[in-house]
Amino acid sequence: MYSPPLPRHHLSHSNRRQLVDSDGPPLRLYQVWKGRNKFLFGGRFIFGPDVRSLFLTLSLILAPLSLFWAFVARGLINAFSHGGGLIIVIFSVILTAHIIVLLFLTSGRDPGIIPRNPHPPDPDDCDTSSLSTDWLGSQSSAPVIPPTKNVMVNGIVVKVKYCQTCMLYRPPRCSHCSICNNCVERFDHHCPWVGQCIGKRNYRYFFMFVSSLTVLCLYVLTCCLINVKRIMDEDNCNIWKAIQISPVSGILIMYTFVVCWFVGGLTAFHLYLISTNQTTYENFRYQYDRKMNPYNLGCARNFKEVFCSTIAHPRSNYRARVTSSYVEKKISPEMPNRSLDMEMERRQAVDADEFEDIRNQVGSFGGLERCGTQPRCDDWDQTSNSETTPDKYMLSFEFGTEPCIKDRETVSIDP
Repeated sequence: MYSPPLPRHHLSHSNRRQLVDSDGPPLRLYQVWKGRNKFLFGGRFIFGPDVRSLFLTLSLILAPLSLFWAFVARGLINAFSHGGGLIIVIFSVILTAHIIVLLFLTSGRDPGIIPRNPHPPDPDDCDTSSLSTDWLGSQSSAPVIPPTKNVMVNGIVVKVKYCQTCMLYRPPRCSHCSICNNCVERFDHHCPWVGQCIGKRNYRYFFMFVSSLTVLCLYVLTCCLINVKRIMDEDNCNIWKAIQISPVSGILIMYTFVVCWFVGGLTAFHLYLISTNQTTYENFRYQYDRKMNPYNLGCARNFKEVFCSTIAHPRSNYRARVTSSYVEKKISPEMPNRSLDMEMERRQAVDADEFEDIRNQVGSFGGLERCGTQPRCDDWDQTSNSETTPDKYMLSFEFGTEPCIKDRETVSIDP
């Protein structure tokens, strides 16, 4: 059965704490997953957020085939003796079942999702050689995470980007899908017809699905043409009269002819991508035809890499049970840097009464009175100015206090 993920971004601190400290059964990873994926059967199957498009895809496949089996196949079985027509129908049934299995293998498995980091990487470990001087000059003296870094791929320097959402440097050929909200290895594209990203772990099944669907369309088209030709020979009539006798054959001929152009063109395009070791994303964005492709290993080795290599295991076990600390990290708001995480943990360890005393004591030393309608703010950080920083706002929100005292005092000015 479908198990919806728990709400994450709209939980208050008390609700998050209550969820973590509850005595119920431990949560599983798919229940605290931050992506937009849909999980079925207790996390055993992972689909994209637009999984409902599968029903449309299945209807576009099964509806014309049902007409084919109900009206056209009957005439073929009667026309061919010695069971030839029955073999034609059985082959179409087997090919259809094969296509449906490939459809669910493409849509219902992990395409190569890279798990998110609980914390951003240490800025000291990041390579800043790829940053421009203008960008460095615009930053403060505090350590920052470079937006890109250089890696070597087959002797060629490739830049990889830092993902602000997943808090990691994407591996080469990885991209963040805005629909599923995940970083996917060897990201090809997000296919709305299967409702899933196409990546490293399901690209093979996607290509087999598209190519097999092309074969099925050609097969049904050929069988319908044979049926029309049979009617023309038996009734000694022209093609228009034969289509009037078997209108379903005419409808399927037009339908499969149009679909063949779509899925056949898609199959040809992906054959080109496989032969040159490109993805759809790379082909449209980087245009390797105009520059060197660092992933091209030659036509034969490129095909071998797609069809003969072992499919990697998923990086995440979505049915694994998670600890309370892991759950708290996943459902708590994402901190902008690691220092703020440490500050939050330290602040949460202080009792509410003690925190109030500390705030009052610090406010008595650092409070500044302002004239007019300007409020008086507490100076929480002795190294900062009277300006309230985003860190103070986040800390005050977490403990339910206001960063500034709203009381205003009337100042009398002597003449």
